[in-house]
Amino acid sequence: LIQSIKSIKELHHSKVSLGKRVANPDDGVIIGQSAPMQEIMSMVDRVSSTEACVLITGESGTGKELIAEAIHQQSQRKEGAFVKVNLGGIPTELFESEMFGHVKGAFTGADNDREGRFRKAHAGTIFLDEIGELDLSNQVKMLRVLQEKTFEKLGSSNTLKTDCRVISATNRT
Repeated sequence: LIQSIKSIKELHHSKVSLGKRVANPDDGVIIGQSAPMQEIMSMVDRVSSTEACVLITGESGTGKELIAEAIHQQSQRKEGAFVKVNLGGIPTELFESEMFGHVKGAFTGADNDREGRFRKAHAGTIFLDEIGELDLSNQVKMLRVLQEKTFEKLGSSNTLKTDCRVISATNRT
């Protein structure tokens, strides 16, 4: 189930800012008093109490990451890690190692074991930014972990489980 926080884009068009963080940069607090902002924060409140995966859409620079952090900070997973991944910035050839990790010797230059992003997000939240930029071959690799919450490190046949909430964002509509 993917719930969508709709049209952060409307804020951009109405020239209403998502606001800025106040006090502690890690507290996830967002300020804003406009009607669209209040509607978004109401959706954040509702979805934070669930374990549902979330897709946040909106134009670049509209605060999708701040909304994702707010959902995490208000959830029961707030004590766990909030792992941010910019999927548009990971080269295809490094995708599996970055997301799932690898074992020593899995490829030339793999001098030691490496923990992937999904393992780091265990018991917390993983934020998959720019999910719309993920190429088809990597979408297939991501499908299993999203559906079954299991994966293998590159070079290993041992199946690992992850218990993380997935929040994704895209600027594609």
